[in-house]
Amino acid sequence: MIKVLVGKKGSGKTKTLIENVNNSVNVASGDIVFISNDSKRHMYDISHKVRMVDTSEFGIDDAGKFYGFICGLISNNYDISNIFIDSVLKIVSHQTDGMDVFMENIEKLSDRFNISFFFTFSIDAAQAPEYLKKYI
Repeated sequence: MIKVLVGKKGSGKTKTLIENVNNSVNVASGDIVFISNDSKRHMYDISHKVRMVDTSEFGIDDAGKFYGFICGLISNNYDISNIFIDSVLKIVSHQTDGMDVFMENIEKLSDRFNISFFFTFSIDAAQAPEYLKKYI
């Protein structure tokens, strides 16, 4: 399963995502991962039971590298059931090339490993690209 929260900057996407992260702690069947490019900023907002990952420490600057990073997380821990990703476009340095392939590959990962993915994208819902519309 993939869910995408879209909206302009400051519309409350991250707050909603963090609420979903904390709510999932009580119902998730496996481990929960929260990925952002500045996870230290949310350190006190998110349950200590959630694995927080700061991508700014790994030199990720495009969708291909980010996909490989996510595959590495999954290969290291087969107990992951939920992955929450805040500000995807910030993580990939606003490089939108390849995001359609990235989302297709994430859907395959989700199906193969039974992982729920939740993303935030800082774009206006009316201007969302086709590859995102089925997940909104």
